[in-house]
Amino acid sequence: MTTNIDFIANPSARQKGDKADTAFLSAEKAAVVRDYFKSFAEYAPTPLASLPGLSKTLGVASVYVKDESKRMGLNAFKVLGCGFAIASVIAERLGVDISELTAEAIRSDATRKAVGEITFVSATDGNHGRGVAWAARQMGQKSVIYMPKGSSLTRLANIQAEGAEASITDMNYDDAVRLAWKQSQEKGWVMVQDTAWKGYEDIPAWIMQGYMTMAFEALEQLDAIKASAPTHIFLQAGVGSYAGGIQGFLATAFGENRPITTVVEPHKANCIYKSAEAGDGEPRFTTGDMDTLMAGLACGEPNIIGWDILRDYADGFISCPDWVAANGMRILGAPVAGDPQVISGESGAVTAGLLHLIMTRPELGYIREQLKIDSDSRVLLISTEGDTDPDIYRDITWFGRHTENEEEKQC
Repeated sequence: MTTNIDFIANPSARQKGDKADTAFLSAEKAAVVRDYFKSFAEYAPTPLASLPGLSKTLGVASVYVKDESKRMGLNAFKVLGCGFAIASVIAERLGVDISELTAEAIRSDATRKAVGEITFVSATDGNHGRGVAWAARQMGQKSVIYMPKGSSLTRLANIQAEGAEASITDMNYDDAVRLAWKQSQEKGWVMVQDTAWKGYEDIPAWIMQGYMTMAFEALEQLDAIKASAPTHIFLQAGVGSYAGGIQGFLATAFGENRPITTVVEPHKANCIYKSAEAGDGEPRFTTGDMDTLMAGLACGEPNIIGWDILRDYADGFISCPDWVAANGMRILGAPVAGDPQVISGESGAVTAGLLHLIMTRPELGYIREQLKIDSDSRVLLISTEGDTDPDIYRDITWFGRHTENEEEKQC
């Protein structure tokens, strides 16, 4: 059986020359972001799970998994981006620097009176919209969330439970984004979206800054246990804002000594991979239903800020089938003896599934060689979500859905 993995190396990532500006993704800014979130009682650094058993199985020095299922009671990382962006909108309207805002201040009647009534609008498969709704509710504001067709009813209910007006549309993700934008323009709402285009860049940049928190925490956690910084990191990409935010932070913090980074996407929604494949530096779109298991990555149009950073700094791009994510869920959910369990959803686990695959399949040795992964490698993965749809999670981990053989037969 041929392993259905597409890989592109990016040798220009390590070459000198004009590159995308990453100064806005500095460690100093990451500290400001983290300090803002520290003012919330709900905040705590998410666990950094060490998996020595898996490391030995795969033949690498170490594997660490940042477990975002523990993020502020929301079971996913997204609130870091949209929460910081919404706070930045409020700071701008108040005429203060974001470093002056705290949870108490942003929740206060005085702040609400000063900024007036705001409706925040967004498109989401679930996690981002839940984060927007949570952040809006924190300050007594409204939110309207549009979800693409095929979205999980459980994720819809979770968004509505945070006080949002939320609905599932008959559109794909990118068309739902366009609907949200249209509504924001017609009704004076504030759109909070991590998809950036010319003329809509401030909020996506703030979202990317929020995402730096994960890498900032992880490096602190590694330092606390006197572990060396990672040599390799795998980053999931939807529109590329999360991947671009983390990549930009690493490029700014480490320079030429930054970890080797690989961007991972599903075959059915691989706009970053297609952009890299085109080879001309310009973003490319994926169209259609994008009905991938990895709902959080089902995005067809790159964030232009994130794409520019990934184009210039990421070392490789991978497009893979859905069963890779399902394998990752099973690997993390039923760990090697002695390793902690990590409950990881479809989009969260794809990097674990991919790492296992490329380290155990002889035919993928060329990827190991290109990425320089060997027995000395220290790998960092970020599980971006927990079981945000428990039914899907059980279907995969209990009943063995989405195996390699099953998906191959459907092709």
